[in-house]
Amino acid sequence: MNELIRLARRVEAPFDAPFEANPELEQAVRVAEALIFAARTPVTRDEIAAKLPPDADIEAVIGELRGLYASRGVNLVQRAGGFTFRTAPDLAYLLASEESAPRRLSRAGLETLAIVAYHQPVTRAEIEDIRGVAVAKGTLDALLEAGFVRMRGRRKTPGRPITYGTTPSFLDHFGLDKLSDLPGLDELKGAGLIEGRVAKGFSIPTPRDDDALGQDEDPLDGDPLDEEVLAVEALAVEDSTVENLAVEAPQQPEG
Repeated sequence: MNELIRLARRVEAPFDAPFEANPELEQAVRVAEALIFAARTPVTRDEIAAKLPPDADIEAVIGELRGLYASRGVNLVQRAGGFTFRTAPDLAYLLASEESAPRRLSRAGLETLAIVAYHQPVTRAEIEDIRGVAVAKGTLDALLEAGFVRMRGRRKTPGRPITYGTTPSFLDHFGLDKLSDLPGLDELKGAGLIEGRVAKGFSIPTPRDDDALGQDEDPLDGDPLDEEVLAVEALAVEDSTVENLAVEAPQQPEG
């Protein structure tokens, strides 16, 4: 029994040792841990700092908390501009059978999502121009439903088309902290996603992380919380655009 007690103390020691001379840091780490554990979405530095004393070292708190969970079954990770707990990568297989199979996006959906991610804010017509084919009515609808894409505003052009951008859920799902973490040209080539010679002058756009509307965007009309009205309006615009494209010229099939 004594041997078990000594073993337990040795196991607990690494977690207690950093705080022996700094009870304020220990309390700050406990507060941050509680906030992150209880939150359904990643918690930002500012949100953590708001619950700590003004002189608290937020970077030290995050560093200690990250260290505490480095070898645990869950790790502290940075996602979508905040911090959250995720299952340790080497234990992910234990939960794979417990999770419901996510809805798979079509190839057209993945292409559209990539265009929105890299070119946002972008309109439906601009997506079609980049892809070279018409965007089916359900493609953007599926991305909106999945929570990866949102309606940002309206372009200051004739017809005032809706502009689209990605969401924090997109960043979280794909393991990104911010949009600038999206892979660039060299990374895409290194991963084998771009093969052969690249055309001279070709570059991968770098999206901005600022969610504020651009100079060429207006706010969405009406109540921004009335998503159902906005969704119906967006689908109506899509239907009209698809019909016009079908009349003007035949489009290539969805890839």
